[in-house]
Amino acid sequence: MTLPRLVVAAAASSAGKTTIATGLMAALTGQGRSVAGFKVGPDFIDPGYHALATGRPGRNLDPFLTSEELIPGLFLHGATQPATAGHHHDPADPTSHSSTTSPDSAAPATSGHPHCDPAAAGRPHRDPAAAVTATPNPASGPADRARRDPVNHPGDSVSPARSNLPSQRSGFGPPGLPQGGPLPHRPGQPELADLAIVEGVMGLFDGRLASDGFGSTAHVATLLETPVLLVVDAAGSSRTAAAAALGLRDFDPRLRVAGVIVNRVASPRHGAEIARVFESAGMPVLGLVPRNAGIAAPSRHLGLVPAAERGESAATIDALAEHLAAHVDLAAVADLAGTAADLAATAWRPQDVVTPVTGSPLVGVLAGRAFTFRYAETTELLEAAGCRVVEIDPLRDTALPAGLAALYAGGGFPEVHAAELGGNAALRADLAAAIADGLPTVAECAGQLYLGKHLDGHPMVAALPSTARMTPRLSLGYRVATAPSDTLLAPAGTPVNGHEFHRTQTLPPSGDTPAWQWDGRSEGFSADPAGTGNPTLHASYLHLHWAGHPDVAQRFAAAASSFAARGGHHHRPVSTAADGIDLRHHGDRDLAPGLVDLAVNVMVPEPPPWLADEIARLTPPLGVYPDARTARQALADRHGVDPAMVLPTAGGAEAFGLIARGLAPSHPMVVHPQFTEPEAALRAAGLAVQRWLLPVDAATVPALGGWPTWADAVFVGNPTNPTGWLHSRAGLLASAGDRLLVVDEAFMDATDEAESLIGPEMAGRLVLRSLSKTWGLAGLRVGYVVGDPDLVAHLEAAQPPWSVSSPALAAMIATSTPTALAEGRRRHAVLAAGRARFAAALAAAGFPSLPSVAPFLLIDTSACGPASVRPALAAAGFAVRRGESFPGLAPHWIRVRVPEPATATRFVAALTALRSR
Repeated sequence: MTLPRLVVAAAASSAGKTTIATGLMAALTGQGRSVAGFKVGPDFIDPGYHALATGRPGRNLDPFLTSEELIPGLFLHGATQPATAGHHHDPADPTSHSSTTSPDSAAPATSGHPHCDPAAAGRPHRDPAAAVTATPNPASGPADRARRDPVNHPGDSVSPARSNLPSQRSGFGPPGLPQGGPLPHRPGQPELADLAIVEGVMGLFDGRLASDGFGSTAHVATLLETPVLLVVDAAGSSRTAAAAALGLRDFDPRLRVAGVIVNRVASPRHGAEIARVFESAGMPVLGLVPRNAGIAAPSRHLGLVPAAERGESAATIDALAEHLAAHVDLAAVADLAGTAADLAATAWRPQDVVTPVTGSPLVGVLAGRAFTFRYAETTELLEAAGCRVVEIDPLRDTALPAGLAALYAGGGFPEVHAAELGGNAALRADLAAAIADGLPTVAECAGQLYLGKHLDGHPMVAALPSTARMTPRLSLGYRVATAPSDTLLAPAGTPVNGHEFHRTQTLPPSGDTPAWQWDGRSEGFSADPAGTGNPTLHASYLHLHWAGHPDVAQRFAAAASSFAARGGHHHRPVSTAADGIDLRHHGDRDLAPGLVDLAVNVMVPEPPPWLADEIARLTPPLGVYPDARTARQALADRHGVDPAMVLPTAGGAEAFGLIARGLAPSHPMVVHPQFTEPEAALRAAGLAVQRWLLPVDAATVPALGGWPTWADAVFVGNPTNPTGWLHSRAGLLASAGDRLLVVDEAFMDATDEAESLIGPEMAGRLVLRSLSKTWGLAGLRVGYVVGDPDLVAHLEAAQPPWSVSSPALAAMIATSTPTALAEGRRRHAVLAAGRARFAAALAAAGFPSLPSVAPFLLIDTSACGPASVRPALAAAGFAVRRGESFPGLAPHWIRVRVPEPATATRFVAALTALRSR
């Protein structure tokens, strides 16, 4: 078959392959050409931008997930498919679940792809919400690429945009995206594209490890007999970049590197220098593309934000097209594509590998902003197997469509939309009831998170006995898995090739009967919740490309047909219990009359006499409204900052509430374990909160890790409550980057303050301080914020008038004097010695604690068993803070205030007695 085509490749990731490939697709489409876009590897996200650029489904070409033999056929299939739009389920419209095409059609249309009338001139209509609902889109952001093992195929991205601070309000507030009714349904006829562009993955020859480049861009280019257009990243070099590119040209004689586009050119002189090297080597230079910082796509913890979630995606694509058209010879690109030899292959057809089942069962696929990842061939295979396919958006739809016979829940970012998903209790209940009644259900990765009980503390469907949370650890790789028993998708012993790509952890990781096994590990859930005798629920982190395993589609369609023949499901009430962690639980809740208070972190029961006298002396008559100006100046002098950087508050609780309401970050993230009030305040403001859980280890303070770039605001404690960890100032700043960083330094005055983030320049940073702990002032609610003056001004605007009492303001003045600061340092020197003795005594008794610089220790009591020792310690006369009230901690952890020596001895004895029981 004759099809002009080229592969866009580079020497390494982050050279700009996605920028160039997507821009070329859009620019050539803008000339009236029909362009088909492809991505090498399993990447879901880049094809979403390809679809937006071309108006045709973006496709993946992955020899590991499918096979070498299938690549040419899948390529021709993708290049032949019409531009169509999928159909969205409208609960108010009983006819809305009609199939995207008749199951008997010769070429089933792809559900959920962007519409572009092939006869229309110019660029296709670009609706980000419609364009990528069912288009493949995986994750590949620059922040993650440096840490990736090339066993996988992360994609390239458009340069990540800097997150705006609230002083530039466009970066904050609820994320807005285009919304609308059902997608228009306009079936198209098979149409061979005028030209196909294949975006490569990583470096040109980088494939699966220990496989001689299997699955690499070069491997796919060879299978497709396609010329390679090399993207040369000129940033930071000139002739050397050209020399490296010429080395790639000569590395494998089977490959034809036929031209280059030089990206990120600093100046015309810079570009000319590189072009001369290529010209002398006989390598055509098709474009010199200058840097353009204004063209950016935000990245998330797995990579680019999907186009369906990004309201300005269409504008970005248009800007890319204009930029490429101005600096690349598009006619030469098309001519280069035309040099590709005829491809001796026939197009893959889904109807050749599956057979229609009876009854035309209705299959729902989760879609919308939270579920943007699935391969186009998945729905095509289901339609070829006789199913009608309808999209269900769990952010918008409140009920399942009538007559639903099966559900496919693919990948996406449900963690980013967890609050909205949890808030749709009606759909969660309907879905839980359907699954309990035996609805055949397949959940891959994000689908598994949604079907669990909780996701980052938000209630989910609860069809699985699992909970999930965000973690710093990236799990990725190709997997060769086996079905350990007969499951919904495969008979026992069936091998499959898949890929895993996520930053969440599900506990437990598998059920009594796992979905898959690989490398000696059981993973996922296979279950028969309705007791039918056959598994009807299959959930796993593993992504499969069903074109490589069409028997999976056939088996799933057969299960849908059987379920429909039985009459479907009925509704039953299900629990919609909320988060199991009470974020408003604080140490005072663990107190009771007669108990020694080791649960509350206030160091002394009341302020020293001199401080009480000063507060009384400095407090004006209570008939006068409070005036914070003097206290503000005193705190500014104490820290050596401008008074505009200081805001007195009624304790840290008020400060966190002001940040949540006054700044309203779009994607806040809280680093746990830590004080729960920040997350509680953010949730109370209606914000979806993500958690970054650090590993708890009795020996070391963990590294903060590379925080995901999608988080526009990060909240962290330092020293951290309840661990007592002290993170370095340099580490915090390095992890934060340009985003909003909020640091709770309530216990920083227990240190020498060398790691404090307070300083004369605090752009994008806010630090919260408390005076309650050291000075016994919990009843006055004495705190303050120091930070970026623009941010502080936003907080002050949100603060109610006179929220800080006159006695509290007087306390701020009194404790900011040099004499008071000196006394505070003496108090904490005594504390440090007592803490060291206490920790040593506990360790000697078999109870290790975390390395702490705070007035408390987090103690591991697992020597007494997995349950909490708090009730037993209460019976022995001691109140302690329970560990399980902090996200990331199990019940065997307790937080204990460092007591005076005699009490410490009694406490260790009581704990030791519990161990001997």
